[in-house]
Amino acid sequence: MQSITHENDLDAFLHTAQLAGTEFKAEKLNVTVITADSQNPFLLTPEKEKEILESFESNKSKLTIPRRPKWDKNTSASELQQAERENFLDWRRGLAQLEEKNGLLLTPYERNLEIWRQLWRVVERSDLIVQIVDARNPLIFRSEDLEKYVKENGEEKKNLLLINKADMLTVNQRIQWADYFQKQNIEYVFFSAKIEKDYQELEKEKEKLLKERLEQAQKARNEIEEEDIASNSVNQVIEEEIKKTEHALEDMHIKTRIYSAEDLVTLLLDKCPFSKHSPDKQIIGLVGYPNVGKSSTINAVTGAKKVAVGSTPGKTKHFQTINLSSNVILCDCPGLVFPSFATTQAEMVCNGILPVDQLREYTGPVGLLCRHIPREVLEAFYGIRIKIKDEGEEGYVPRPPTSEEFLCPYAINRGFTKSVQGNPDEARAARYVLKDYTSGRLLYCHPPPDVDAKEFNKENFDISRYIKDRAKFEKFTQQTEKLKEEKKSMVYINIYIIIFY
Repeated sequence: MQSITHENDLDAFLHTAQLAGTEFKAEKLNVTVITADSQNPFLLTPEKEKEILESFESNKSKLTIPRRPKWDKNTSASELQQAERENFLDWRRGLAQLEEKNGLLLTPYERNLEIWRQLWRVVERSDLIVQIVDARNPLIFRSEDLEKYVKENGEEKKNLLLINKADMLTVNQRIQWADYFQKQNIEYVFFSAKIEKDYQELEKEKEKLLKERLEQAQKARNEIEEEDIASNSVNQVIEEEIKKTEHALEDMHIKTRIYSAEDLVTLLLDKCPFSKHSPDKQIIGLVGYPNVGKSSTINAVTGAKKVAVGSTPGKTKHFQTINLSSNVILCDCPGLVFPSFATTQAEMVCNGILPVDQLREYTGPVGLLCRHIPREVLEAFYGIRIKIKDEGEEGYVPRPPTSEEFLCPYAINRGFTKSVQGNPDEARAARYVLKDYTSGRLLYCHPPPDVDAKEFNKENFDISRYIKDRAKFEKFTQQTEKLKEEKKSMVYINIYIIIFY
């Protein structure tokens, strides 16, 4: 028997009902679960995400960039500036209405009129506009309306989509993206500003092997023709091998080739028409989101560090012109976030649009990461064991781990704890993990529309690759710690010598 001197409202109600002999019957009718343990409130269900993506497609034409008002020699500077401000304000109101009326989420697009003015100048001056996008998700970084605006400024002007960081894509992934771009009549080129010499050598070696295989197959076919061997099956196999090898070589050179800096310059000069105002000059404009690699691309093309490069979005602050030669000028526009649709804030973080260091809510982005990267890959890469709460219970449906289920073992493994109670510091762990994801160490590449994401990333999720990388990283960490210990012991020896001598 227990004395009860205080009850909360619910307990008091139930106790009174019990005394009155009232019975309650629970009926599960029209029940909506607001938040399940395995469903992150900051992420969408697959059904809801599909619905929103369809809404994006139907409203895509409304996603515009601000235009510069028409002007002529009779327009004064103050009149033009006033007209620009009015147009810009109308454009912002239109996007706000698009969000409110349709319930859509837009990326945090550029709201500084001065930045857009610099884009207008780049478009007006340039004969070829190169839009640089990240190979891991090209479509979210591409502005279709910018391409329309370029043509509005002159039909002779041309657009080119430069898929940077293309070394993160496999050959099969580049083939699928190339097929998509060709179907959409999009001029594109694969490039990697950070591509290493070893990778270029690997591509050359691959080409050499393909040519040798082609020569062997053609030699075998000639020998069969000389000996008049009428084996249809043998002939068919050899012909298929020749076609397959020729197709592979063609793909390397045309569809999926990652251009070197020298080859990229040649391509840009071939694509770029001569300036209408200066017939002896070619002006190439480079435009894109912050941190997609515009500055790195320019440095690779010029062969010298002409512009500032950094991992923080928005390193280039001002419109810059660089003379590639006496007749060729590169225009680097500041990193500019175009208005784009996004399903969640988590998607923007994972795509590098929002900086990780300024992140406050981390469960959404990490939850999305866990949806993209298979559990076994995370375990192999970080050397941890991820335990899913309800795994092994009756009726369990396989699912990705939650952010908590992943971050807790990661934080414990790395020794990240909160200073007060010593609990795992999930927020700190989230920053490290998300930086691995946005930098490409944990690699996930978005597929073209109507392509299965799991099948598209099949080669990226080879566990042996991640175990090999982790072994290298751990070896480097051990060597670093050893050097630190040696330096520390040398400090102690020096102190001992100073004290006693």
